[in-house]
Order: sequence, then C-alpha cells, then structure tokens
Amino acid sequence: MRLRPRNAILISFVLCCLISAGALSSLAADTVMVIDDFKDPTQRSRVGTSWRGFSDRVMGGVSKERVSFESIDGRACMRLTGDVRLENNGGFIQAALDLGTWGRTFDAADYTGLRLTVRGNGERYSVHLRTPDVTRPWQSYRAEFTAGPEWQTVELPFAIFQPYRLNAPLDPSRLRRIGLVAIGREFTADLAVCELAFY
Repeated sequence: MRLRPRNAILISFVLCCLISAGALSSLAADTVMVIDDFKDPTQRSRVGTSWRGFSDRVMGGVSKERVSFESIDGRACMRLTGDVRLENNGGFIQAALDLGTWGRTFDAADYTGLRLTVRGNGERYSVHLRTPDVTRPWQSYRAEFTAGPEWQTVELPFAIFQPYRLNAPLDPSRLRRIGLVAIGREFTADLAVCELAFY
C-alpha cells in the first residue's frame, strides 16, 4: 500500500517529534548528577570519596564538630552537628568532600550549580567550594542558605558563589572540594543533608 504524500509528511513529522522528545528526555535526565545520596553502606559518595569533619581547632579554635550518618524521616542522610565558638579567632565547623582522589579536580562546567535537599534548626549555613586557585586554608568560594525544620531543596547556582579572600573567579570546570559549613557566629549547628547533586 502506498502512502499519499500528505500522509507520508504527517507520519515523518510525528516520528521526528517522538524522536526529539526522547532525546530531550534523555538530555533532561543527564542534567542532574548526584554527588551523594548517603545510601552507600560504606559511607562513600557517588564520586568515590568520603566525607570528613573539620573545625577551627586546626587553627587553635575551640569549636567542635560531629559528622554522622543517620536516617531521619526515613531518609538516609549525613548530619553535621556541633557548637560554633569564636574564641582564639575561631568560628567554624565543616563537613567536606573531595571531588577527586589525589588532588584531582572535577569538571562541572556543564552544570548550573549545586542542589541540596536539607533540613536543620533554622540557622544559616554555607557551601564552600575549593579549586586549584584556592591556595590558603581560609580561602574559598561561598554561598549561603537557611535550613528549616522541614526537608527542602535548595539550588545554589555557581554564579552566586563569591570568592572569599581571593581574586580569581570561580571556575566550575576545576572543582576540588565541597564543604558544608557552619561559620561566622556563635551558635549550635544541626544540619542534615539527604541528597547533594550538580544540576
């Protein structure tokens, strides 16, 4: 059976639309890369590295952090808790994740920023990014968010990260480390994260 020209054009158009829709769906699925969903029983992230806790004690401060892996409301998560204190020029606690082993960097240039699903105690927290341009412990690229008592998703575009004590702009193609940080004032920190992703 021969198709009339008009029917052939219509069928071709429909096929093209279906193919394009499939391609777009595939593209949309690839626009998010989960860094960690905290479900690995070995507590390793999706990029193969592990979280570590730090505090201002590395520079003489007295703040104390605790990084734990828990289930909250049925969600596997990482939880950063502790008291941030300002004595001895201190003032931070942090959970940090290297994005590569042996100092390797991660190319996130194809993504818009970071997406976090978080809950906390209503306090303000920061995400600190490090690249090879960060050569001093106190330098980083920073963006803030508030974590309330209910789970919420926070998106932090790379464009809002501000350089702290350095002049080089953030280069997302050379990310080395992500830090979740309670910093800058005396308070009790309680931040839970159940997913961290590039979007």
